[in-house]
Amino acid sequence: MNPAVFDQLAVLAQQREELDAERRRFEKAHCLAVLDHISARIRALCPEAVYVAFAYDGKMRSLELAGVLGAQPSPLGACPWLWENGDDEHPLEEIAVDIELDVQTALAPYDSPTWATVVRNSASDSNSWLLELPPVDRAARAAELIRGYHPAATAVIVDGRAGGGRVVGVVEEQADGDAPVPVARPRLSRACDDALTRLVAQVFLLPPLADRHLMPVPRGFAHPHGSSVSDQVRLMPLPPTA
Repeated sequence: MNPAVFDQLAVLAQQREELDAERRRFEKAHCLAVLDHISARIRALCPEAVYVAFAYDGKMRSLELAGVLGAQPSPLGACPWLWENGDDEHPLEEIAVDIELDVQTALAPYDSPTWATVVRNSASDSNSWLLELPPVDRAARAAELIRGYHPAATAVIVDGRAGGGRVVGVVEEQADGDAPVPVARPRLSRACDDALTRLVAQVFLLPPLADRHLMPVPRGFAHPHGSSVSDQVRLMPLPPTA
């Protein structure tokens, strides 16, 4: 093969891979945007909503909407049903078709980040799954989770290469008001770390949230895991908690 043609093929192959990766990122962002849109509509009609329940056909990759549930009242309690599909007296019945279609869209790709928020409905023996609605403010929710373990945290270092957006460091404010202490490794439970990874990954994927909440890391920052620092490693300031 002509060396010039070979080089051209190599360049085109690289460009194709980059474009495909960009397409997948946009596809994931679209899934989250659709989920945010329908979540806002659900909460407008049912403010206590926390989960969308559905049955799922893995072969056909299709779902059947079951209803909307509220928060689990206790570790051993079942999530209360706020609306069951077919209940004409509830306001959510008016948008039942839209809920089903939008949840279907948000879960359509195999690698949709929305799947990370789906769990089996442990209160049911049937084919029942629960999709947790995203928090209204992801940064505020992340701050709440972090400060449960690091009360003095003012910011976190997040790495978009690790699990989509893992918290790899915590910046804590010094008591004397001087410069922040060096970045500390996060001391989090497994459940908290998993929840933060989902939230931060979504912040990375949604351009408006990334522009608003992600900043360059401080000068001289050394990755706590010894990894290189790239444009996927960012400082995420934490908003005040109520």
